[in-house]
Amino acid sequence: MSKPVIAIVGRPNVGKSTLFNKLIGERRAIIEDTPGVTRDRIYGETEWCGKTMIVIDTGGIEPKTDDIILKKMREQAQIAIDTADVIIFMCDVKTGLVADDLDIAVMLKKSGKPVIPVINKVDKVGAVPLEFYEFYQLGFENDLVAISSIHGSGSGDLLDACLAALPEFETEEEDNDVINVAVIGKPNAGKSSLINKILGDDRLIVSNIAGTTRDAIDTYFENEHGKYNFIDTAGIRRQSKVEDRVEKFSVLRAKMAVERAQVCLLVIDANEGVTEQDEKIAGIAHEAGKAVIICVNKWDLIEKDNNTVNSYTKDVYDALSYMTYAPLLFISAQTGQRVPKLFEHINYVHNQANTRISTGMLNDVLADATTRVQPPSDKGKRLKIYYMTQISVAPPTFVIFCNSAELFHFSYQRYIENCLRQTFGFKGTPIKIIIRQKGDNED
Repeated sequence: MSKPVIAIVGRPNVGKSTLFNKLIGERRAIIEDTPGVTRDRIYGETEWCGKTMIVIDTGGIEPKTDDIILKKMREQAQIAIDTADVIIFMCDVKTGLVADDLDIAVMLKKSGKPVIPVINKVDKVGAVPLEFYEFYQLGFENDLVAISSIHGSGSGDLLDACLAALPEFETEEEDNDVINVAVIGKPNAGKSSLINKILGDDRLIVSNIAGTTRDAIDTYFENEHGKYNFIDTAGIRRQSKVEDRVEKFSVLRAKMAVERAQVCLLVIDANEGVTEQDEKIAGIAHEAGKAVIICVNKWDLIEKDNNTVNSYTKDVYDALSYMTYAPLLFISAQTGQRVPKLFEHINYVHNQANTRISTGMLNDVLADATTRVQPPSDKGKRLKIYYMTQISVAPPTFVIFCNSAELFHFSYQRYIENCLRQTFGFKGTPIKIIIRQKGDNED
């Protein structure tokens, strides 16, 4: 289930970035006492009452302006509003209610999203100035929340209000038979073309202009292999090239699409091979613990000999050395070459990611592994491994209890992971291993 999204919007210089930094616990947004400093949307995560939420910081909205930069900031704020589950609308008690606040309120009401009106710079706790009450003219259903973003006061009340306003999307019935598949990759790698070939029609806009797909688009598809929801994401550009605010937002949407997915199709342009940007995109899926299939697209355009497939496979796995578990499929979205094989691969890696192994079987493998390769030692102290158990799936996650986490070197963890893969497969999915140290009295 995806995390709910909260967007912070308002006029320039009302304290949005300061609040954002308080909520996510980092000083990530640039703060300066000049209107319009935050031109790019920045996002992070906050946790409240056991629920994790994505928070988006936006540039200030100036509803009526001819300034190109301010227009861009208004555009990117609008996209944040469209994506958000809840909107925090910040106003400034020091300047009082102004015409731009009223104009923004009209814009937010049109969105149909829950809005929490937040009045900032109320610096004295329990002493709300008279100017606070004029903001009731904004006419929102939710009560005004008084905060001081610079001191952090009122942020708990604000987060309570956000949780209360969140739509009950998590209680909706879900079809557990549907596999969510995110199609990820650089712009112009052929993601939309691939989905069109799968669907058998031109349901998505396909263009050879990089970056045509701005948002993540969900398309349901059912065939004899099963039920699927394909998520076509905007191509993820190199960060240095993401100057358009809308494209910065597309990077966020792509990352959120990966989080929603159970399987990711990483589409690589066969003409270009694995680029630095492909490595970064693959890393997003890997770090998120998602099952992955590497799709080398435009394979029909490659001149081949008897060694082309082997050579290309080696190059891909050399570049994506942390993802050698992912199956590789050479396809052509244009001609349909090997596209039908995708479904059996999707089903297979999805099943692998959800595999559970009994504790008894795990510890048989562990005993065999430690017999063949002795655990490391340091200064006369040897690593002792007591037992291993699986605590979750998607990705398969294991806890190993030992006498010293420090002695459990990364190389030995990799060795244990390889033993698990040799025995149980886990093809297409990352494996997570957590090391737990027990007390010395158990040595």
